[in-house]
Amino acid sequence: MLELFRAFSLRCVQIEEAIRLGDDERVEALDRDIQPLVEAILACRASSLIEVYMQLQFISYLIGQDADDGAFVTQYAAVLSYLLDRYFGAHGPDWRGPLTADMKLRQPPAYIPDTDNGQFLNAAILQTLPDRVAVLTKDYRYLYSNSANCAHLGKTAMQLIGRHIVEFIGEDRFAHGVKEKLDACFGGMSVDYVYERDERHNRCRMVPLRDAAKKVMGALITIQGLGQNLGAAATADAGA
Repeated sequence: MLELFRAFSLRCVQIEEAIRLGDDERVEALDRDIQPLVEAILACRASSLIEVYMQLQFISYLIGQDADDGAFVTQYAAVLSYLLDRYFGAHGPDWRGPLTADMKLRQPPAYIPDTDNGQFLNAAILQTLPDRVAVLTKDYRYLYSNSANCAHLGKTAMQLIGRHIVEFIGEDRFAHGVKEKLDACFGGMSVDYVYERDERHNRCRMVPLRDAAKKVMGALITIQGLGQNLGAAATADAGA
């Protein structure tokens, strides 16, 4: 499924570039690939909690893109309902059914996909965190980015999926520090360090993201701003 998301993201970037260049013929040619990719993504069965989240997020993205077209919204809403039933429908009672006053609902069984639920926090919580949060796969590509990280990078979550981190931090910074720390995280270590960027200190925490077999499948990264560099702040105060 990840390869399908990468292909879709790449097509979107190519279409945006063709529009910028005014190449209508290329836009039309690239646009023909979009619907087959959408159908392939929606037909694919997720094999992990992350893929479930990505697929549901993708539906939300499509609904937002075509919000003015009632027919498309109805179609995607039906697909969303189908996917929810596919992944979660057997785990609890149907909300549409009548409930008697004395009916006691049993706690639904825990959903245990290929991803360790203890490592990957609820996506809704991650989206509301003021800190930047991202998930990178072991080939250093974005699998998830919360709203704060998207805003910092100037990209949407869909535009980031499948993109290599080098595109955003540069070859030099990646090769001299970040790659080594990511490799340590992929090797099973938790990494916690402070770095300086644009005269500000930031704390970066990397936690291995494991599947049910305890195999590391990526890194959950949290970046917290610690404020302005103390030396720079002192200089600014002296100048004032």
